[in-house]
Amino acid sequence: MFDKTRSGRMDLFGFSALWEFMQRWRALFQHYDRDRSGCISGTELQQALAQMGYNLSPQFSETLVRRFSVPGSRPGIQLDRFIQVCTQLQTMTQVFRERDTAMTGNIRINYEDFLSGVIFSVFNALP
Repeated sequence: MFDKTRSGRMDLFGFSALWEFMQRWRALFQHYDRDRSGCISGTELQQALAQMGYNLSPQFSETLVRRFSVPGSRPGIQLDRFIQVCTQLQTMTQVFRERDTAMTGNIRINYEDFLSGVIFSVFNALP
């Protein structure tokens, strides 16, 4: 996400930007973790993402919670998984916007373009 050259490396400016985003995401997470459980629910996730500008359905937010919850732990998403969701959404949104040149919210892509975007966003979000 902060590797503008897509070389797999991040310079000091990229790291600084990443650190600032992580601090904002942490503050947002803490704001919506109202019961201070260390986890946010699907509803809380939807509200947090809406504050970030993502207009996502409650069903999609619950899907994200199911996908990113740690098995065997409290229900909901913990901070580290929330940051993962944020980085993946931001990266995938960036890929989408590159193809949505008319800014209509719709794109038409072939299968390989889709896979390229998904692979780029998923593998860049892996530790």
